[in-house]
Amino acid sequence: MSIRVLVADDQSMVRAGFRMLLSGEEDIEVVAEAQNGLEAVDKAARFEPTFVLMHIRMPELDGLEATRRILAANDAARILILTTFDLDEYVYEALRAGASGFVLKDDPHEQLIAAIRTVAAGDALLSPTITKRVIKQFTRIPRLEPPKEFHELTAREQEILRLIASGLSNAEIAQELYISDTTVKTHITHILQKLNLRDRVQAVVLAYQTGLLEADARRPSGRDESPTR
Repeated sequence: MSIRVLVADDQSMVRAGFRMLLSGEEDIEVVAEAQNGLEAVDKAARFEPTFVLMHIRMPELDGLEATRRILAANDAARILILTTFDLDEYVYEALRAGASGFVLKDDPHEQLIAAIRTVAAGDALLSPTITKRVIKQFTRIPRLEPPKEFHELTAREQEILRLIASGLSNAEIAQELYISDTTVKTHITHILQKLNLRDRVQAVVLAYQTGLLEADARRPSGRDESPTR
């Protein structure tokens, strides 16, 4: 199946650039464009894209609120936040709004295309830099009580949840626990189902909101350059 993309950006040249960039990909189709947040919400309802590439700063309605409204109407949609502003508050709010990833406009084209495929496949996209900023931001807010469903997780599932929130990829978790990638994926599916979460970004947010991880959690040395997938 092709990935049906809605490109939402207030600059026409940017939208045209992304349409041209994505037109060369056999598995990706740009089905609509939007020049502001309100138009993005409307076209998401009309065209039912599987993926939304959302600029964070737009007139009439910003990308954060547009993200909230689109996901409220269709929680199966996947949204990748696109911005030129590498700022902590945008990272935090984008993830709280339900975005599945966060990339910068000046990222290489190959990286953006890979990000679209990653998020459209149901995975999340958080670079190590973004993960560290999530950790830093969530240390500043009051802790919430863990949901009662957390206690339904097995010991292994709780362990994997902590590794996800620490920024490890599936392959790294498999290596850490000496299990297969397939087993890791199965555990993650069970974790998301039990906690009623859409993807691993929500798992990261939950882990830090509830203090399931220590604030100074760090990834194992030598693995700081791999993106979280």
